[in-house]
Amino acid sequence: MTFLEVVAVLLAGAAAGTINTVVGSGTLITFPTLLALGIPPVTANVSNNIGLVPGSLSGAIGYRRELRGQRPRLLRLGAASLLGGALGAVLLLVLPAAAFDAIVPVLIGLGCVLVLLQPWVSARVAARAAARGVERPEHGALWVWVLVFLAGIYGGYFGAAQGVILMAILGVGLQESMQRNNATKNVLALLVNAVAAVLFIALADVDWAIAGLIALGAVVGGQIGATVGRRLPPVVLRGVIVTVGVAAITVFLVN
Repeated sequence: MTFLEVVAVLLAGAAAGTINTVVGSGTLITFPTLLALGIPPVTANVSNNIGLVPGSLSGAIGYRRELRGQRPRLLRLGAASLLGGALGAVLLLVLPAAAFDAIVPVLIGLGCVLVLLQPWVSARVAARAAARGVERPEHGALWVWVLVFLAGIYGGYFGAAQGVILMAILGVGLQESMQRNNATKNVLALLVNAVAAVLFIALADVDWAIAGLIALGAVVGGQIGATVGRRLPPVVLRGVIVTVGVAAITVFLVN
């Protein structure tokens, strides 16, 4: 790679690490950058996933204050993310990309709608539970676990806008603030990316130079994202999530 190409990958990694921590669509920056440099699509996707893992860890550490008291929840939902991420990584290696191309924009769009409607939907869910004389489980009902598992499959397969989908699920299924849900999202996305990375290292071709450059940038970006993200009011954070989601849908439809 030339010097300018190295700088481009580093900057893309930093931007992706920042966006992943705040929302979760950093792949929409790094993946097209790698394709523009002539990296084959599967190699680019695999190397990008591995490179973004340290950035996800950096972002999760940056949100450690909001993670206090969530250990039981993270253990429960983390298992779903690990299983889903592993399955998604295997699907990437064995299925043609066209198998998921049609459903990805639909999933992201649904996530955006749920994020917008989350206060109303969450209130309705709580009201119905109260009317039945039951409380929503602190760590989410079974359907939350199932949807986190499905989001993990998608995240292990590609991952762009995985955070939008997770924030929609957590916002409706959990009685928590958006900032605490964002912290949970960062850990779940980290687990998905990490288990997928382990499988990719064992079974796929990795461009380690690319992965290393993205990792360096993403670690810095993760800290920037944690600093910026926790300062955003709920309505602003919701707006950022939807904006990124719409951008992701546009990219998929154009391509």
